Amino acid sequence: MTDTASNARRTWLLLLLAILLAWWAVESSRTAIPDAWNPWAPLQIDDPPNLLTGFKLSRASGDPEACTAALADAQMAWTPLEDRVTGPGCGFKNAVAITRSSVAVNAPFSLSCRAALSLAMWERHVLQQAAATELDAKVLRIEHLGSYACRNLYGRTTAARSQHASADALDVAAFVMDDGRRISVVNDWQSLGSETDPHGDVPGGDADPQNAPSDNLTPEARFLRAVHDGACRYFDAVLGPDYNSAHADHFHFDRGHARACR
Repeated sequence: MTDTASNARRTWLLLLLAILLAWWAVESSRTAIPDAWNPWAPLQIDDPPNLLTGFKLSRASGDPEACTAALADAQMAWTPLEDRVTGPGCGFKNAVAITRSSVAVNAPFSLSCRAALSLAMWERHVLQQAAATELDAKVLRIEHLGSYACRNLYGRTTAARSQHASADALDVAAFVMDDGRRISVVNDWQSLGSETDPHGDVPGGDADPQNAPSDNLTPEARFLRAVHDGACRYFDAVLGPDYNSAHADHFHFDRGHARACR
């Protein structure tokens, strides 16, 4: 077993031990654990992220009632949608129609509850912090290219269904700041990464991108990288211009079956 694998195994064993000890302490009434560190407490969007955030997000994502309850605390204007099937392999369950997130949006959109919950977590813990740090500004509006669409990957007739076909994906193109700046992925990413061939919404063996050193990037480019990288904690797949030419003008965020941060 390699050192890396051994260290990873040791980390997971320690985390499992900590969870078991916390469960024993609570069940035996020996101590009260703060909800943020109680693995069985519901996910709270406002809680600072910690080692249990991913576990809680995953658990809420798989439980429609827990997901809806967590989303109720989001700074987001949404209404539930009836489950529907719109075509072979297309449709959604436990989805919501969003007219405003924590900021304004260029058009209403639909997302599965689990994708909406990830969006709320990303906005709460990544978006405005990155804007303040890199731009000394605040995000007022997000401009997106769409969410739900009954289509295959890249619109190819022979490809598998996209995560957009189940309302599990959102494509984000630009951000408008309170100082009037509009920062777009297509104009402000400024990547030196090599282009790869588009084969789907998740990567599969393409060449690694070569990113520009951070000290050579504009504040706008650093902001875009911060919100892209921060999304990887809350979404399953996050794809941008360094992945392929099809994502040159937007970030693809999804809650799917594959893990990717490119």
